[in-house]
Amino acid sequence: MPEEIKQIQNVLKKYKFPEGQLLFRQKYEEYKDIAERAVPDILVEDNCESIGGIDEMTITHVKPEIKKKIVSIPIKEFGGIDHLPDKISAL
Repeated sequence: MPEEIKQIQNVLKKYKFPEGQLLFRQKYEEYKDIAERAVPDILVEDNCESIGGIDEMTITHVKPEIKKKIVSIPIKEFGGIDHLPDKISAL
């Protein structure tokens, strides 16, 4: 496991984030590869406004047959997630 990932895990543990699986890119992977492998129910990601917008978002590059299984929630770049509802069912 890369040292950077170990450092991130330590920070998450230090600040008492809930335990769970930390997904990250392997060598030669793109973010879409992680999304296609994990097939999350919901994918929250920033809108990549400063680097080209929707064309740079992960969900844009996910295979159509997988994309239809994922609820995509774009967030204004650097806008944070505090405005999202606390209940997943409200997304």
